[in-house]
Amino acid sequence: MRRPFTLLIAGVLLLPLAVTTGSAASGPAPGPITVDSVVPAPAEVVPSRAAPFRITATTVITATGAAVPVAEQLAAALRPATGHPLPVRAAGGPAIELRLNAAADPWLGDEGYRLEIGAGGVALRANRPAGLFAGTQTVRQLLPPQIEATSVRRADWTVPAGVIRDRPRFPYRGAMLDLARHFHPPADVKRYIDEISRFKINYLHLHLTDDQGWRIEIDGWPRLTTVGGGPGTGVRGLGGGHLTQDDYRDLVRYAAERYVTIVPEVDMPGHVNAAQVAYPELTCDGVAPRPRTDIRVGYSSLCTGKEVTYRFAEDVIRQLAALTPGPYLHLGGDEAHSTGHADYLAFEQRVLPLVARYGKIAYGWQEIAEAPAATGAVIQYWAATRDSPPVAAAAAAGAKVVLSPADRTYLDMQYDLLTPGGLHWAGTIEVDAAYGWDPATWARGVPAEAVLGVEAPLWSETLRDYGRIEFQAFPRLPAIAELGWSPRAAHDWTSFRERLGAYGRRWTRRGVHFYRSPRIRWS
Repeated sequence: MRRPFTLLIAGVLLLPLAVTTGSAASGPAPGPITVDSVVPAPAEVVPSRAAPFRITATTVITATGAAVPVAEQLAAALRPATGHPLPVRAAGGPAIELRLNAAADPWLGDEGYRLEIGAGGVALRANRPAGLFAGTQTVRQLLPPQIEATSVRRADWTVPAGVIRDRPRFPYRGAMLDLARHFHPPADVKRYIDEISRFKINYLHLHLTDDQGWRIEIDGWPRLTTVGGGPGTGVRGLGGGHLTQDDYRDLVRYAAERYVTIVPEVDMPGHVNAAQVAYPELTCDGVAPRPRTDIRVGYSSLCTGKEVTYRFAEDVIRQLAALTPGPYLHLGGDEAHSTGHADYLAFEQRVLPLVARYGKIAYGWQEIAEAPAATGAVIQYWAATRDSPPVAAAAAAGAKVVLSPADRTYLDMQYDLLTPGGLHWAGTIEVDAAYGWDPATWARGVPAEAVLGVEAPLWSETLRDYGRIEFQAFPRLPAIAELGWSPRAAHDWTSFRERLGAYGRRWTRRGVHFYRSPRIRWS
């Protein structure tokens, strides 16, 4: 956990979600949906007074080649509520047309898209399938909220006329889910992927290991999961379970179909108590520590002077690299308070280069910035302070930085001191606080060109079920998504508040347990 130790009030975990979840109607009646109603805000929007496009029983979705899988996903999303067949064909009309550009539009890049809507049809263009997928998420938001229904609804299935030209501000727009403190099964991770991908989040960082549990199977080290991730592990001993390698491969595939890339994290040299319970040889004295089910941090450390430590680290890195098609492998590196400074630097100098040896880019929390090997890594800036000379120096030497300031992006923080679950060591974070900062200028001494993007971590000390994940993540995650996707000029709290308030109807229809923040005028 990226934080100093703080006491947890026991009763916090037991308060019911029903206190503040999004089920009751409130706020003004929603206005009409227009092409600028989207979250996150598109880069360029030109509304039109022309007639909208109407989806009917004769509408088709047209696509060829690599565009077909995205078209099939869109059709599958629209069929249940509309009741229309929406066949995917190479040609036909009236149509929602998905096409990849024959000649790439440099402005769009890999994830941008152009969407043109008129009475005669919808034309979605992109350079790559990822851009088409982003465009389909916009199309879904431009339809009435009833489109979220799982059975046929009567509605005027219209898409407002206009033109959208859109692309992301930052290439990395991430969410993080902690499976170590409480294990969340693959079905719940998939539900989270479904939700975050609607807001054009393109990375999911899975925190797979910590003091309270080891959650990923590693060949040759079976006790990591049978002991370190077995029954009785997790906070209060209530969060046991692990991913098999097949489970992990399936999550990677599922995420990739939604243009989300998995980033696995194994935290070391600190946060390793569960691994040392399973394998005492990873301690300096060869004695297994007692299992930990509390939420303290900073007490465990791999023995950096033993060669078995590096055999272990290399086995883990090699296997995770082979399982992970994405470019990044996260090695944690935070809060290693029980590792001497010189030992910490020596450890990072040996371990960070192993990631490149197995074809990946090393990634770690901001403490790794002190190691010279971190200049080729991605550094995740988590501190609430805006000043970190080691991060600034590493960025100047070529490292990329992902911004996750704890007092802005940590979704496990309470909204206020009365909301159930969550912690508040970094303060309380309402939606406007999550929205009210600029990643490009947040970290002093880190130039905008060194900022790879943003990530919203969600730590699971108080998250025992999926409903709590949703409650902590929504509506703050869309705020972080907009900071990562939309151009700086589009960041406007008044506009975002109105668009998010209207979006709440969609969460309600999908049964998402979101927090009805009093800062938002919910429709």
